[in-house]
Amino acid sequence: MGDAPVSSTSAPKDPAPRNRTRDDVTLPALGVGGTLRWAWTQLTSMRTALLLLLLLAVAAVPGSLVPQRRAGPEAVDQWIEDNPFWGPILDALQFFDVYTSVWFSAIYLLLFISLVGCVLPRALKHAKALRQPPARTPRNLGRLPESGVVVLEAGGPAPEEAVRQAQRWLKRKRYRVELRPEAGGASVGAERGYLREIGNILFHFSLIGVLAFMAYGGMTKYTGQKIIVEGEGFANNLVAYDSFTPGMYFDAASLQPFQLTLKSFDATFERQSQTHWGAPLDYTAVMEVRHGTGGDPEEQVLKVNHPLEIDGAKVYLVGNGYAPVVTVRDGNGDIAFQGPVVTRVTDQNFNSLAVIKAPDARPDQLGFVGQFMPAAADVGQGVEVSVDPEPLNPKLILNSYSGDLGLDAGVPQNVYVLDTSTLTELNSRRSENGGITLSVGQTHVLPDGKGSISLDGVRRYVGLDIHYDAGKWGVGVFSVLALIGLAVSLFTRRRRVWVRARTGDDGRTRVEYALLARGEEFGLREEHVALREAFEKMWPVSAPEADTGETTPATPAPAAAPTPRSGD
Repeated sequence: MGDAPVSSTSAPKDPAPRNRTRDDVTLPALGVGGTLRWAWTQLTSMRTALLLLLLLAVAAVPGSLVPQRRAGPEAVDQWIEDNPFWGPILDALQFFDVYTSVWFSAIYLLLFISLVGCVLPRALKHAKALRQPPARTPRNLGRLPESGVVVLEAGGPAPEEAVRQAQRWLKRKRYRVELRPEAGGASVGAERGYLREIGNILFHFSLIGVLAFMAYGGMTKYTGQKIIVEGEGFANNLVAYDSFTPGMYFDAASLQPFQLTLKSFDATFERQSQTHWGAPLDYTAVMEVRHGTGGDPEEQVLKVNHPLEIDGAKVYLVGNGYAPVVTVRDGNGDIAFQGPVVTRVTDQNFNSLAVIKAPDARPDQLGFVGQFMPAAADVGQGVEVSVDPEPLNPKLILNSYSGDLGLDAGVPQNVYVLDTSTLTELNSRRSENGGITLSVGQTHVLPDGKGSISLDGVRRYVGLDIHYDAGKWGVGVFSVLALIGLAVSLFTRRRRVWVRARTGDDGRTRVEYALLARGEEFGLREEHVALREAFEKMWPVSAPEADTGETTPATPAPAAAPTPRSGD
C-alpha cells in the first residue's frame, strides 16, 4: 500500500470585499472648498429660502408681545421691574430690541442672501434658454399627449410650403419658431410661455427689492408725535417733538426744515339722527406750512386720512381736543403760569382730564387737577358732566394743591399726572374750602393767600403724527412688481408645438402635428382643437386612408382625449 497522495492546498485568501464593514470604507474628504460649496448650495435652495421666510415671521412675534425699547424705554423698564425673573433674561436675549437684535438681523440677512442666490443663477439660466432654438422635432409625434394627422387633397401645397404656412400661423400666435429641413419634407418647432419663468423670476426679484428697501427705510426713517394748539406753531427739529422714534441709523441732520402753524380747527358733529347725536362727522385743520428755512407761508387743509406731504414727510391728523387758557398767580401776585393747557379726552362728549403745574409759584409751588367740560350740565346731586362735544357751556372744575411738585429733581414726569401724595390740599369737594368751578372769564382765589387761578378762554388743539420713510416708495414699487410677476407666472402657460409635413405614398402632402405642455396640461386639449381647426381652414383637407393607422376626426372631441404619455 503506497503513500497516500498529498492534496495540494492554496494559502488562505482575504475575505471577499462584500464582507467588509462600513468602518473599512474611507469617504473622500470634502475639504474647505467642498464644504463651502455644499453650504452655499444648501443656503441658496428654495426650501431654505421658504424656511427663513417662515423663521423671520416667527422671530417678529416677540416684538408685539413685549414692549420695545425704541418705542418706549419707560415701558420696558416697568415691564422688567414687574417681571423680575423673566425681565433680565429677555433683556439679555434682546427681546426688547427685536428688530435690531443680532438674531433677527442674521435671519433677515440670510434670507436676503438666499433669495439672491436662488434668483440670480435662475435668471442667467433662463436668459440662456431664451437664446436657444425650440426643442428638436421628435421622431414619432404620435406618442405625444396631443397629436394628429391631416392629409391634404391633391393639388394642396407641397410639404415645404405647408410647413411655412404653419410657421406663419404659429408666429401670429406668439410662438418662437424654427424651420427645419428634413428628408422628404420639413418640420417646424415652436414654443411659447417664456413669460411664465420671467414672471416667476420677477416675483422673487421683487421680494429681494422689498426686503432691501424695508431694511433701508427701517434704518433711516423716523416717526414723531406733536400736539399743536390753535395759534401756535411747530418747527421740525428734535426738541420740538412730544415723542420721537428714530430708525437705527437716523441722522438728526436729515430732518426736513419745515414749519407748521395751526390757524384754525373745525369739527362737524351729527345733528340729524337722534340715535347718533353728537357723533363726529368731519375734522378740518387749516395749517400754515413753510417749506425750508425761509419759504413763503402756504395755507393747506389737513383732514383725517388726507395727510399733508411736506418734503417727503407725511403729517397725519390723529387726534384733537380742547385746551382751556388759564392764568395762575402765586401768593406774591406774580404770574406763575399763563397759557393753554392741553387736556386728555376721556369720552365722546369730550369730558377731558386737566392737569396744571406751576413750579414757578412762590412761596409754594401750585398744582391743579380736575376736569374740563365743553358743554357742562348738572346731572343731579351737584355733579356736572359734558353732554355735548361742542363748547356750548365750557367749565373747568379743579382741585388745588401746594407744595413741592418734584419737578426740580430732574426726573421726567407725565404731564397728565399730578402726584398729590406729598402735596397739601387747598381745594376739593371734600374740603371745607370746596372745589374750584370756573367759567370763561371767572377767577378763583386760593385759600391761605396762595394765589389765584382764572379761566381766560378755550382753544382747540390737534394731535399730529409725522412720518418719514425714505424706503416706502421702493417697497411700493417692488410690491406692485411682485404682484405683476405672480399674475404672469400663474396665468401664462408653457406650450410646445411641432408640425412635420412629408409627401405620402399616394403623392399627397401628409401633415403631422403634436402639442406638449410644459407643466400643467390644463387647456391643452382645447389648443389641440384650435390648431386642428386652423389647419382645416388653411388647407383643403381630406380624410386619411384607413391603413394609415391614425384616427383624425375633423374636430377632436374632449371625451376622446388620448391618455397622456411622456413627451419629448
